[in-house]
Amino acid sequence: MALRLAVRSAPAGFRSVSAVSHVAPRLYSTETQPEPAVKAKRFVDTLPGNNIVSKTGILTLGTGAAAFAISKEIYVVNEETMILASFLGIATVLYRNMKEPIVQWSEGRISSIVNILTQARADHKAAVAEKIDSVAEMADVVDVTKALFAMSRNMAALEAEAYELKQRTTYVAEIKGTLDAWVRHETSVRERQQKDLAERVLRRLNESLADPKTQTELVNQCIADIEALSVKA
Repeated sequence: MALRLAVRSAPAGFRSVSAVSHVAPRLYSTETQPEPAVKAKRFVDTLPGNNIVSKTGILTLGTGAAAFAISKEIYVVNEETMILASFLGIATVLYRNMKEPIVQWSEGRISSIVNILTQARADHKAAVAEKIDSVAEMADVVDVTKALFAMSRNMAALEAEAYELKQRTTYVAEIKGTLDAWVRHETSVRERQQKDLAERVLRRLNESLADPKTQTELVNQCIADIEALSVKA
């Protein structure tokens, strides 16, 4: 009776919560109700503690403390107490109904992560094994490396010889070009000297022929030559 009066005098928020607390059992009234022993076991399992003795001791201690506080008016049951009790009831119902789906989802998630990690581990092992096989196929890499090193050394020696021959050829070509230049220069100098000499000779000859005395001597010489030829004839 006192509970009904308290509910009627409670505010609208408390009435809605109280209505929900009354409706909740009705929603589950069609389900199969568990045995009282099972209910008691579930309730005891929700209590803190490691064994049945500690759990019942905590329950007894809590009940006694609550009864003592209410009897001595240390704690007065009011609207807040009813709201808290309703909230705890709803939270308990939600916990009992949502526990299994959450546990199943968590187990499925954990199983999925474990499968992913297992697959990744298997892929990693396969990659490592493939790498080991590829390295095993290169067991003769030392001999191949030695042969390649000897070949590269021979190629370096041949390249050095080819470079030396190229330098020699370039040097000989430069010397030949220099000598050819000197020969052309000397030839041109000689030709110029011969031309100057010929010009000087011709100039002197022309000057001699222009001299009357020389012309007279030449005419006399020609007449003498003609007379000699006529005597021989």
